[in-house]
Amino acid sequence: MRTPHIGTSRRTLLTLIGASLVAGPLIATQTATAALAGLDDPAKKEIAMKLVSSAENSSLDWKAQYKYIEDIGDGRGYTAGIIGFCSGTHDMLDLVELYTRRKPGNALARYLPALREVDGSDSHEGLDPGFPADWRRAAQDSAFQQAQNDERDRVYFNPAVRQGKTDGIGVLGQFTYYDAIVMHGDGGDSTSFGSIRRRALAQARPPAQGGDEVTYLNAFLDARVWAMKQEEAHSDTSRVDTAQRVFLRNRNLNLNTPLDWKVYGDSFHIG
Repeated sequence: MRTPHIGTSRRTLLTLIGASLVAGPLIATQTATAALAGLDDPAKKEIAMKLVSSAENSSLDWKAQYKYIEDIGDGRGYTAGIIGFCSGTHDMLDLVELYTRRKPGNALARYLPALREVDGSDSHEGLDPGFPADWRRAAQDSAFQQAQNDERDRVYFNPAVRQGKTDGIGVLGQFTYYDAIVMHGDGGDSTSFGSIRRRALAQARPPAQGGDEVTYLNAFLDARVWAMKQEEAHSDTSRVDTAQRVFLRNRNLNLNTPLDWKVYGDSFHIG
């Protein structure tokens, strides 16, 4: 769960009838399509990976991030890989443990004792000086790449999509959930994904509870922005304001291409 540098390049379900009454047949058709599609559709998932990478790494080439590693000074130790696994937030430890179960004796296995010791802190003790270079070396291994994919899905992507479908929201809504879990995690604190969702539910009902999807997603994004502003490292909210809000204002609930957005001042396009 990585945190981007601030100010730098770094890193549906309205009913068919209700949509027709409010916004006309075009919106109703798109919303009905969104009901059939999920963010787990391979083409939509690829879009989601690019959207997150634009915010996390200032690049649409998310597969180039398997080798990424640095300490970005956010109190989470080393941040690395395609979703920002952190040495201080347990997900990096889980990842290296998975990789080692699948491939004992890999380049990172010897760091497991140190990763267990620094978990929950920003310490590099036992990791320096060799860990970053060994991470980049391991990232050339397809087994490590697959482990990153699998942990991303288990911890972040699948829970977001599952909760989104339960709430009756479409592809864009599921993405807003996913991006929130990536940044905030799903722990018990006031800025976690679960707390953001509860704050949104206090203001609007999701479609599964008879609410309007756009209204609910606006409430969720409002709650997300509040959570981001509670931490200086997250206080640039452009990944919501000039990306997700843009798609929502355009009623692009299915994340249909082309997509144009900005994050931290950088412009991006998916055709």
